[in-house]
Amino acid sequence: MSTGNFLRVTRRRFLTQTGLILAAASVPSLAAPFVSRALADTKSVSIVQWSHFVPEYDKWFDQFAKDWGTKNNLDVTVDHIPVANVAARAAAEASAQSGHDLFGWNGAGGAHLYRKFLVDVTSLVEATEKKYGKVSRIGRQIGYNQDDKTWSAFPDFYINFPAMYRKSMWDEIGMQPDTWDNVRIGGAKLKAKGHPVGISLGHSNDPNTTWRGLLWSFGGALQDTEGKNVVLNSKETIEAVKFVTALYKEAMTSEVLSWDDSSNNRYLVSGIGSLIVNPISAYRTFQKANKKGADDTFVMAPPRGPVRQIMGGASEFYGIWKFAKNKEGAIEFLKYYADHWPEAFKASEGYNNPCFANLVPKPMPILSNDPTSTPSDKLAVLQESEQWSASPGYPGPSWPAVDEVYNDFVICDMMAKAASGQMSAEDSVRWAHQQSDAIFKKWHEKA
Repeated sequence: MSTGNFLRVTRRRFLTQTGLILAAASVPSLAAPFVSRALADTKSVSIVQWSHFVPEYDKWFDQFAKDWGTKNNLDVTVDHIPVANVAARAAAEASAQSGHDLFGWNGAGGAHLYRKFLVDVTSLVEATEKKYGKVSRIGRQIGYNQDDKTWSAFPDFYINFPAMYRKSMWDEIGMQPDTWDNVRIGGAKLKAKGHPVGISLGHSNDPNTTWRGLLWSFGGALQDTEGKNVVLNSKETIEAVKFVTALYKEAMTSEVLSWDDSSNNRYLVSGIGSLIVNPISAYRTFQKANKKGADDTFVMAPPRGPVRQIMGGASEFYGIWKFAKNKEGAIEFLKYYADHWPEAFKASEGYNNPCFANLVPKPMPILSNDPTSTPSDKLAVLQESEQWSASPGYPGPSWPAVDEVYNDFVICDMMAKAASGQMSAEDSVRWAHQQSDAIFKKWHEKA
């Protein structure tokens, strides 16, 4: 698969220089019943997406896309890029008004932030709902624009973030990491035994997702339910930040300040970590490296906070650029892909979670009974992950300001500044509120 070059334009630079006001390419909207005539005019379809943390999925997807192209006499290329490069790549393609036909985003910062540059795929989503059931709450947050009831992106899947813990270690101290308080108290005991908790405080999707979940579980939030006001500076947020500071000092080590999205995978596999909050790619990696250690690793719903039990979910979605050379081909591919989504679920080893109600009916294969796991129902809790997963805008809608706060790692930095002692909890919350408020005001003025 090709790995084409791209302009070195960071997302922040792109946003600063353009304010996302570049004139959209003059193309017809596909909101009306989408065209199925095409595939003929342009003989290629290009796709770019992140390198999946379950490598077997990429192998399946690449062959799947190639086979679809062969059936339709199209040359299909799939470029895989590191997950950390997705944001900059999107900025580069939007800035250059040139790039792939299908763009696969990981995390936030696409469907809403790049709305002016993306084809309206409302008809595609509605047609898929008729075949496979309603889009879930988290799926709707991914690409739905509540102001005009349109879709800017096709929701592919979401990634849940359960807790994974070494059962023998937690049994030894007689505790369960089922609440955040227990994670801190038990984590401190296990750190003393050489087995700290590992949750990243760096700049990547994992901490962006995990710390939002903890914030919500304490009753705090970035915005109100209408998405109009920043509500970060609250006693609930301050309590959440104070808790993270204590958790960091008592149960973790300083290495988490610089972790990327693969660090906690390696940490679990090392046998040192007693608990991480991460998608099951870490568990799958452990299975392949050390079956005995993986058998001792258990998966549970995220720890419960003082207000609720909830965790962030990473949004995965496809957008079609208005400047794409083969928009019709991209639409046709997504239709075919949706019809074969259970194959994608299987190829991801249960990592990709469905956004449409009936794509993978329960009991879900793999998750309900995984022959590679001991016990075989170890992953069954993930079938209900929609109940405790939410997108970055929670409890309000996702929209450009939410995406920009996500991309600027404001919530991560709020936690890290306090945890590392750079600021008090109150000052770090005040700083994060000011940063977020400036972003919200900018986008409100553009509305």
